[in-house]
Amino acid sequence: MARPTRSGNRGFTLIELMIVMAIMGIIISMAVPIYQKSIIRSKESVLKQNLFTLRQVIDEYTYDKQKAPQSLQDIVQQGYLRGIPVDPMTGTDSSWRIIMEDAMNSTSQNEPGIFDVRSGSESKSLEGTPYSDW
Repeated sequence: MARPTRSGNRGFTLIELMIVMAIMGIIISMAVPIYQKSIIRSKESVLKQNLFTLRQVIDEYTYDKQKAPQSLQDIVQQGYLRGIPVDPMTGTDSSWRIIMEDAMNSTSQNEPGIFDVRSGSESKSLEGTPYSDW
């Protein structure tokens, strides 16, 4: 049985509460950076998947139509995608950096189209490479 204090009230002392708060602060300060890195890793994973999908669809469009798409919207209008995916690093679907074909090496030399797509973000990945180089 717990022994009552002089005033008859039981509870935690100020020192005990301060120790618990300090321990909680240390645990939280260790957990926040890990949480932030996991969010960045998940965005990087989504970016890789979106780039893979866009590049695959551009290749399919080029093969089917015998010319490269002139814009990402062409891919959507022809039914290859439901919508242009969002660049997770910028948070918008209009920031994709489009790389056009060289006119001499294009399938249709009259209309060079999209050759590749890259992220519009200027930030660097956790590995140190810019997202715009992926």
